[in-house]
Amino acid sequence: MSPFFKIAAGSTAGGRRAELALPHGTVQTPVFMPVGTAATVKAVEQSALEHLNAEIILANTYHLYLRPGHELIQRLGGVHRFMSWDRPMLTDSGGFQVFSLAKLRKISPDGVEFRSHLDGSRHFFSPEHSMAVQIALGADVMMVFDECVETPASWERTRDSMALTHAWAERSKRYWMEHRQETPWAQPGLPGEGRHQALFGIVQGGMYADLRRESALRLVEMDLPGYAIGGLAVGEPREVTREMIARTLEHLPVDKPRYVMGVGYPDEIEEYARMGVDMMDCVLPTRAGRHGLVFVREDPRDRSSAVRRVNVKKLENAEDQRPLDEGCGCMVCRRYTRAYLRHLFSSGEPLGATLNSVHNLAFYLETMERVRSCADGERLRVAE
Repeated sequence: MSPFFKIAAGSTAGGRRAELALPHGTVQTPVFMPVGTAATVKAVEQSALEHLNAEIILANTYHLYLRPGHELIQRLGGVHRFMSWDRPMLTDSGGFQVFSLAKLRKISPDGVEFRSHLDGSRHFFSPEHSMAVQIALGADVMMVFDECVETPASWERTRDSMALTHAWAERSKRYWMEHRQETPWAQPGLPGEGRHQALFGIVQGGMYADLRRESALRLVEMDLPGYAIGGLAVGEPREVTREMIARTLEHLPVDKPRYVMGVGYPDEIEEYARMGVDMMDCVLPTRAGRHGLVFVREDPRDRSSAVRRVNVKKLENAEDQRPLDEGCGCMVCRRYTRAYLRHLFSSGEPLGATLNSVHNLAFYLETMERVRSCADGERLRVAE
């Protein structure tokens, strides 16, 4: 077993508890990673994230490359110092944003030429350039540059896109191997592998199980530190998402971290963690919070009970003196009432978005903390 990723316990259903040793610290998995696209988790300051015990967050290569620029961030000491965050961080390669946000993009085997969604300026991303930007940013985990296929897409279109992703993954790995160095900020006592920025591959293949299998096997041959499952939660039915995750996990190494990108609701991330997914991220907790939607437990005394959504903007909350979730111990539920939170939204006060986002993040992180100690209704047994 790699000292970079140590499995501590597992369940018969496939869920496991592990430790991921990264330059800025050790992450307990399964873990939910709050999304800080532009080096900020929207509406939530860093001290609040620390108070919630968010062990690792995300930033995005595409957005930081366009504004304020990776070279500026590098001159200022890297993204951690730039945003005053000394815990682990992962950077997405920018592939998804290039294909979903960029205008007038032109794809070739070399990379992607595109126009910025901000000002229309012309740019070019290749696997090597994405790696160079991510190395400059200095995150603990980097992602290979991949092509994100549209949904729905034919089997043939998905196959061709997947082949391009594999070719770009090989080039990403080559550049990473040639340019990686021990990070000067690495925590003392880390194993050698944990002192470098890690590079994860991204399994593609759309909604086709045979292509998912082929993609997973091809990436495993590259012997990367970890593997992500991308291209899901893009509008397909939940049962299809689950099937693609399950079919892909069958072909990924059990002794390396496994990351599902961009999912999902609290009950979904809990389900995927119990299946053996180690890392997940989603913008939903903060996006929902900014729109007045919060997550609570059906039975506040039972933290494993069903998830319910509450719209704090509704009139029924105008005189409700209860917290959002009576069984939640977060700073919001300990101090503020539903009536006050509704008032903030009715008054257009930004604090309302912040407090709702903090509660939702606490809800997600609490869910993962509970799953780490129990999987599929049974206590995790200590790994041999």
